[in-house]
Amino acid sequence: MQPVVILGGFLITDEAYGPMAQWLEAQGGLDVSVVHASRVDWLLTSSAWGWQRLLQRVDHSVKQARDRCAGAPVTLIGHSSGGVMLRLYLAEHGLEGASLNGQKLCDRLISLGSPHQAKRATRLRALVDRLHPGCACAPQVDYVSVAGRLDLSSAQASDFARRSAANSYRQIGAQPEDPGDGLVPVSSAWLKDSRLIELEATAHGGLFGQPWYGSIERLSQWWPQAMKKPPP
Repeated sequence: MQPVVILGGFLITDEAYGPMAQWLEAQGGLDVSVVHASRVDWLLTSSAWGWQRLLQRVDHSVKQARDRCAGAPVTLIGHSSGGVMLRLYLAEHGLEGASLNGQKLCDRLISLGSPHQAKRATRLRALVDRLHPGCACAPQVDYVSVAGRLDLSSAQASDFARRSAANSYRQIGAQPEDPGDGLVPVSSAWLKDSRLIELEATAHGGLFGQPWYGSIERLSQWWPQAMKKPPP
């Protein structure tokens, strides 16, 4: 069995990732778990203590998954902010109680629409990129960045995305007309030196339109590509 652990995005609760977990398990040979994170848990991540608390929960889920799968290395999936936080989890040093040396337990990180580079990043997100730029735990860990392109003039984009995307892209450091998923531009979602998978007509999440990264029609596109062995 191949263990897979999912950490969701800011203020997005576990049930949003239920269909993703169910689809992955239906492929056979996978043990999939979603790290529990309530909206309160996410609000607490404005502090270092909140990051420590949530990433220690990730560590517990990873170790449980390995126990169920005879010690097999874990594939991590992080959506949005979750993908940035998991970069810190993999590291040996950085933020005490949050840098848990997960690279010893995991061999792949797949980030979905994660804002890896941003001019106005929060203090802790900026810390991750400063201490562990790019694929810091490669080659032990295979890094895969999945980035969506959403046509804001299409019916797939929500009214919220149409109103907010330009400002969001600008704050992150891109131009309003740059490609992105309605919240995170492609240039930010691509972690430097990682394998990049770009998805057309894909929203950041349900608030921004449909389909999004966790929709089955998009999941069935990025998952097989992400699981291919990287070139030597």
